[in-house]
Amino acid sequence: MGLGDALDGRVFHVKLPGQDAMARRADEHVVPTRVLLPRRVVDRPLRQVAKRLAMALTVLAVTVFIVWADRSGYHDNADGKVDFLDAVYYATVTLSTTGYGDIVPYSDPARLINVVLVTPLRVLFLIILVGTTLEVLTERTREDFRLNRWRTNLREHTVVVGFGTKGRSAIQTLCATGLKKDQIVIVDPAGKVIEAANAEGFVGVLGDATRSDVLLRAEVQKARQIIIATQRDDTAVLVALTARQLNRGAKIVAAVREEENAPLLRQSGADAVITSASAAGRLLGLSVLSPSAGTVMEDLIQQGSGLDLVERPVIKAEVGKSVRETDDLVVSVLRGHRLMGYDDPAASPLQLTDRVITIVRASPTHVPQANHLPQSNQRSWKDGGSQA
Repeated sequence: MGLGDALDGRVFHVKLPGQDAMARRADEHVVPTRVLLPRRVVDRPLRQVAKRLAMALTVLAVTVFIVWADRSGYHDNADGKVDFLDAVYYATVTLSTTGYGDIVPYSDPARLINVVLVTPLRVLFLIILVGTTLEVLTERTREDFRLNRWRTNLREHTVVVGFGTKGRSAIQTLCATGLKKDQIVIVDPAGKVIEAANAEGFVGVLGDATRSDVLLRAEVQKARQIIIATQRDDTAVLVALTARQLNRGAKIVAAVREEENAPLLRQSGADAVITSASAAGRLLGLSVLSPSAGTVMEDLIQQGSGLDLVERPVIKAEVGKSVRETDDLVVSVLRGHRLMGYDDPAASPLQLTDRVITIVRASPTHVPQANHLPQSNQRSWKDGGSQA
């Protein structure tokens, strides 16, 4: 089924900017789909081997000392006595469970020591020898447990498709507003990109996001918001179609290169579409006309520093007032699905169900609340956030 069939039978042509590295890698080979959790810090393989070797030698040395100290209780079938070399030999064949029987403990104390001390050391030695296999099995079990626990606890998270420049910038903004890293899942077809995401503490899903099974591994059906930051516009359209089919209620925000592709992406299910090339061009033009205005705009789109654009609900104390009577600098009012400017006569007076977009001084105490504050907790916003 093509894109034209998917969108109400109408045929659309997506303008392509050309091949990009992400899509090219996905087309060249089939990407195995899997979820990669951030790895815990472990020792290097050579260091692990060295540690196990040191532990094995320590166990061997302890066993040799025990046998040598009680050598009078042992009998050598060859010459009847046990010297240091015989003690080393006996310890070696005993710990390795070979047991030739040419050197045996015959006194009661020697046999008791073998039962109480040498046998536990033999078991410990075997555990060290097969430690690599045990560790692999344990690690796999532990990873499966972590993955199952992650799937069970994951709710209302954010899925980011594409971990390039746009995806990283979007994640930085989300983290600046208080979103935790464990609430972000990154989807990308490049293994090295997912490794980089894991190194920064994010969960990654390796695979092509245009496929529903890949998005399901990212638990997109339980996500609250989806960010599409691919490098190709046609890829973004397919991802939006698939994501909207799997999750009807999530907020989907996508970026496109060509402005003429924005309507197609909106019809594919995206709630908001950002034209990256045009937005950068407009910012360049504004900076030419007024460098200070360009600096202010750049500051506004960088959350967590300087000035921030914040959307919040109207509190009870502001109901019935005009836009200019609020403590914060209101630039727009969202009433239902209608967005009104601060100078729109219909924006005033403010209503309890309105949401306002304000400019505030960045503060770590209120920025996270601004984007996620529920309607039932409006008073706490006023008490803690309007003082910034």
